[in-house]
Amino acid sequence: MSSNTQVETVVSSADKAKLGAAVALLLAGLVAFYLLGQQGVYAQWGALIVLLGLATATFFVSEPGRQLIAYGRESVRELRKVVWPARKEALQMTGYVFAFVVVMALFLWLTDKTLEWVLYDLILGWKR
Repeated sequence: MSSNTQVETVVSSADKAKLGAAVALLLAGLVAFYLLGQQGVYAQWGALIVLLGLATATFFVSEPGRQLIAYGRESVRELRKVVWPARKEALQMTGYVFAFVVVMALFLWLTDKTLEWVLYDLILGWKR
């Protein structure tokens, strides 16, 4: 577990401007996609991809973007620490889960049929 437990919520005005620019580029990409419909598919998709790429790059330059990248790197680092089960153990556990599901399905089916029989046949007297 990471010992870095501090949380920073301060966002500078430069980061706010970068996030605003990223949102503006995203919206510009969507608007360009629809406005360039008459110019052809290549112009349409080219403008969308270029502006979305610029919006993504602008986001990742800001502090929230850098924090997202750091979070991803830390997640990968933690994932490498996981001890994965061997194939035999994984198959055994999968078998146990399937067996439990079958037993529970049979139990619920028997409970349902028993309650149906008690309510409809014995108490209400409805014969099918």
